[in-house]
Amino acid sequence: MKPHFFNIIIHKDDTFPDLHGVCAGFESRQWRKEQLVDYLFEYLPEFALTYSEFENLRGENVVAKMRQVAKSIYQSEKFKNRGEFGELLLHAIIRETYNTVPAISKIYYKDAPNDTVKGFDAVHVVVTDEALELWLGEAKFYDNIYNAISDVIKELNQHIEVKYVKDEFVAITNKIDVNWPHADRLKTLLHPHTSLDDVFPNTCIPVLLTYDSNTLAKYNYKCEEYIQEITEEFQRIHKNFCDKLGDFPLTIHLFLFPLNTKAELINSLESKLKIWQKL
Repeated sequence: MKPHFFNIIIHKDDTFPDLHGVCAGFESRQWRKEQLVDYLFEYLPEFALTYSEFENLRGENVVAKMRQVAKSIYQSEKFKNRGEFGELLLHAIIRETYNTVPAISKIYYKDAPNDTVKGFDAVHVVVTDEALELWLGEAKFYDNIYNAISDVIKELNQHIEVKYVKDEFVAITNKIDVNWPHADRLKTLLHPHTSLDDVFPNTCIPVLLTYDSNTLAKYNYKCEEYIQEITEEFQRIHKNFCDKLGDFPLTIHLFLFPLNTKAELINSLESKLKIWQKL
């Protein structure tokens, strides 16, 4: 069993929403930017391929599939304003922290190169004997935390409107791979005849917010002072988020991920993506 990559600096589950303060950590007196990029790309095939395609990866087709995966993300220079990298980061974090199972690959269903994909940023489940817990994620891959909070709360309020949810459930159902082991259970949960009153108790929204952190910029190794300052930063942001959110009918897991910096990270991600596109 491989060790976890992410450092959970703080996890408070006695609040609503709960709080996960997550960091990539340090190595050799540097923030682990390149290590983070490598780790995220380990998840790229699972993130971008359908269940059947991912299960059918073989030695003879793996290079072509990796090239396909990289090209499916996007091929334009608009990457600085795109959210796919945030969605990939959310995918990796909830897979590692809650052992979620991806239900669909939204990237696979893009209509054309460089299209964005609307709706929830992640559709995962947590499987139990009693039920499927539906995880409908939102990611804001931003450099400014207050802009991220403002924008995500607007979307959260939209995403609990009955018509929006019902329409999104139809879109999700149409994308479920018939070979996925939990396909029938999820289709039943999302069926138009199933009341949202029965769906929502088994639904949660993981929210990932990234931002350029003043605290992270001050340090290049893990120490008590860093832990204390970044924890206080997480708590201030969490309070701001909760104050602006107010009452909300669904469970929210809030993940805060400080960056040093978004601009540098996204350049590294794009450089890696271009290499994969040329495999």
